[in-house]
Amino acid sequence: MLAWDNNESQGTLGWRTEQGPHAASVLDLVDSSTRLLSPATSTADLAHFVHHQPADKYDVLRSDENDEGDHEVTAEEVDLAHQVASRFYRMIIMDSGNTARSANWRRMIDHTDQLVVPVTAMEDRAEAALLTLQTLEARGGHDAELARNAVVIVSESTDAARGLGGDALKKARAEAQRIADGFAPLVRSVIRVPYDPALVRGVIRYDALLPETQRAWLAAAAAVAQGF
Repeated sequence: MLAWDNNESQGTLGWRTEQGPHAASVLDLVDSSTRLLSPATSTADLAHFVHHQPADKYDVLRSDENDEGDHEVTAEEVDLAHQVASRFYRMIIMDSGNTARSANWRRMIDHTDQLVVPVTAMEDRAEAALLTLQTLEARGGHDAELARNAVVIVSESTDAARGLGGDALKKARAEAQRIADGFAPLVRSVIRVPYDPALVRGVIRYDALLPETQRAWLAAAAAVAQGF
């Protein structure tokens, strides 16, 4: 499996996962796409561009981390990277922000089979996710179908849940449920996941999650799989 950060630059996926013995990003892969698509290329050649996660057994394709550059990823570059990734991986997860007008975001949607919308249980975050779904619905065709078949994952707010107990924690969880209920009529499935300190900072590892969190994310993965 490949997790690909499709943000323009400095996407956080690379910061929350293990780095391989190099600093390559998706732009390096695109620059070498002709060679990587040649019949003589093997899986071993791809190790120079992706960052393997030894514990959880998947690879990461990082976004560009050069804060001095001004390159904007084009739709054609997304096509090239997807063509290379499809040659070596059966499952590709593309991570992205909500820049629904950008060329790389729109081409990502063209390649998408199942849309997953992660939302923190905060009003402004939920509104941004809702606007993204409405944008896709308004475009019709494949985009609208993705929106209607989407899986929304509502995470309890870090700010609201950290250090809370009793009535305050119940209130935070009730807010997460309220936001989840708001998405339910619009998409195929909505999954709530609890706050977990292991997701706040640093490298994310499945074994570090609380059992309750692991079960919630397993349910989310099952909901996503039902869409294929």
